[in-house]
Amino acid sequence: MSLVDTVKNAFVPIHREGYPFIAAFGAATLFLGYFSSILFWIGLILTAWCVYFFRDPERVTPVDDRLVVSPADGIISAVGPAVPPRELGLGNVEMTRISVFMNVFSCHVNRAPVRGRIAKIEHRPGKFLNAELDKASTENERNGLVIESPNGTVAAVQIAGLVARRIVCWAETGGSIAIGERFGLIRFGSRVDVFLPLTATPRVAVGQTAVGGETVLAEFGGVAGTPLVRIS
Repeated sequence: MSLVDTVKNAFVPIHREGYPFIAAFGAATLFLGYFSSILFWIGLILTAWCVYFFRDPERVTPVDDRLVVSPADGIISAVGPAVPPRELGLGNVEMTRISVFMNVFSCHVNRAPVRGRIAKIEHRPGKFLNAELDKASTENERNGLVIESPNGTVAAVQIAGLVARRIVCWAETGGSIAIGERFGLIRFGSRVDVFLPLTATPRVAVGQTAVGGETVLAEFGGVAGTPLVRIS
């Protein structure tokens, strides 16, 4: 490996969604620095945080139809039965819900928990309660993806939080999505709920740290899986 490649690999890529914010933070820092060196250093720290927030690292995802991977980096905040949001059209029967809470220091790029066809994408306006609260699932602004997977219907719901005011989703209804593939982003501080058929067995506990695209949240029964591959 060349020196140039070594240097490049030392830096985590920044998602393009963050460019306008980083530029705005940087411009504000220079403006404030004209009046005060203290304000300049405060702005510089905030600009560095903004760069860190929009990081988009590569992940190695286990490509195995038995597995469900975490859609986000964060802390597992809930594992148990729950009725999915009404707008997803999944009925009133409880499914297994696993929630991943992201704070303002988490990587906020969201990834598909399973592979399959995107049957539905539904955005619902709402409140901006603390995303750690259980009622945030039904009361907060959210965007849900319904994925028809080899093991049944799975839903991934992006939920805005107390600070988050913008949910971005670039997936399209009717398209196919791979496990671990990027499908959206939330800013700044939020949560993602994954709703699974009751045939899925959770493999995580509340309080555990999850890595988006890598940590196995749950497992279905089935035949042996395929080798690991890198999802870019």
